[in-house]
Parts: sequence; C-alpha cells; structure tokens
Amino acid sequence: MTAKRLYPIIACGSIVFAVVGIVVGQLVPDPDLNPLNVTVSEYAVSDRGGVTEAAMVVLGLGSLILLKALKAAHAPVRGLPERLLQVWSGALIVAAVIPTTPIGHDLTLTAQIHRYVSVAAFVSLPAAAALLVPRLAAHEAWQPVARTVEWLALAGGLGVLAITYVALPGERVMIGLVERLLLGAEVAVLAVLAAWLVRLAWGRAIAEQPVNFRTYPKFVASRS
Repeated sequence: MTAKRLYPIIACGSIVFAVVGIVVGQLVPDPDLNPLNVTVSEYAVSDRGGVTEAAMVVLGLGSLILLKALKAAHAPVRGLPERLLQVWSGALIVAAVIPTTPIGHDLTLTAQIHRYVSVAAFVSLPAAAALLVPRLAAHEAWQPVARTVEWLALAGGLGVLAITYVALPGERVMIGLVERLLLGAEVAVLAVLAAWLVRLAWGRAIAEQPVNFRTYPKFVASRS
C-alpha cells in the first residue's frame, strides 16, 4: 500500500477518533456542567483523565497528515490555505498541551496562551476553507465537493462571528453551544476533504488495476 493511499485512511481514522473522544469527554466530567454554557476546554480541564486533550492532539496530527496527503495528491492547497491548515493543526496541539483554568478561577499565563491559540484555530480553518472554494471549483477532480466546502466555510465564518459576540458583549450566554456548532462545522470540512481524498486515491487505484479475464477456447460449430 502506497503512502498516497494510506495517508487519507489515517486522516479519516484520526477525525473519527477525535470526534468520539471529544463526545466521550463531554459525557464524563461533571453532571453539574452545562454544555450549553461551558466550553470544550473548560470541560477538559474539569476532567484530568485527558480524553478530550488526547482527542485534540489526534485531530491536530490527523490534520497534518491530511494536509500531507492533499499535497501528495496535487490538491490545490498550496500557499495560504496550506499555511492556515498548519496553524489550525499546531494550535490544536498547543491548546491540548496547555490547558485553560477551571471555571471560576482567574486566568493564568497558560490560560491566556490557551485562549489565543484556540482563537487562532477557530479562525484559521474557516479562512482556509473559504480560500479553497474557488480552487476546488476550478479543479476537475475536486469540483464535486466545492459547493459542500463552500457551505461549511460559510457556516464556520458565521460561527466565528457568533462566538466572538457571545464571548465579548454577549457575556458568554450559550457559548458552549456556539463553540460546539463552530467546531462541528470545522471538523466537517476536514471530513469532507479526507473522505473525497479516499475516494480519489482508492477509486483511481482500483481503476488502474489490470483486469484479467479467464479465457476459454472457442469452438466454432459449423453446420454441414
């Protein structure tokens, strides 16, 4: 199995693992925490089992593998979209390693770092998706998913605006819900790209495999 076909599978597996891990991390910590008003990071810091943090690291590494796979497949990601995807991946990993402070505590230096890298992650992926839309639409192999990525980029952009409002003048009302919807749109972008890449890589490989038909001797019967 070549790397071009293996990387998309690893990327898809990483996304699935991360989604499952984040969901499990939200179910475990504290029944008194309201997911509508508590962010994913605050859930993570309340449960030091590390499930959410591990999921974030896997998602960050999976995003890097996806980027490598996209470049290997000559997808139109080079330039600024590539840089933004690298920012997304790195920010996720840093945010997982450097946690925020528990609810009700003053922000420490590490919590400030966590906040800024989280902002970088939330902004970079919708921006990368928006830049990819015209490139995908102009690329024959990627044109079928351009419209889907466009809608997800729009959802991500609206999510960034919404979370900015609820985090500042909105006094954190429903911030947990808004953050989860934004994160869902961003993970969906990765999932669409990874799934389509799997289809391209494996579909092309199957099409290129020689088909050996069993041959039988031909008997020609002639009437006398």
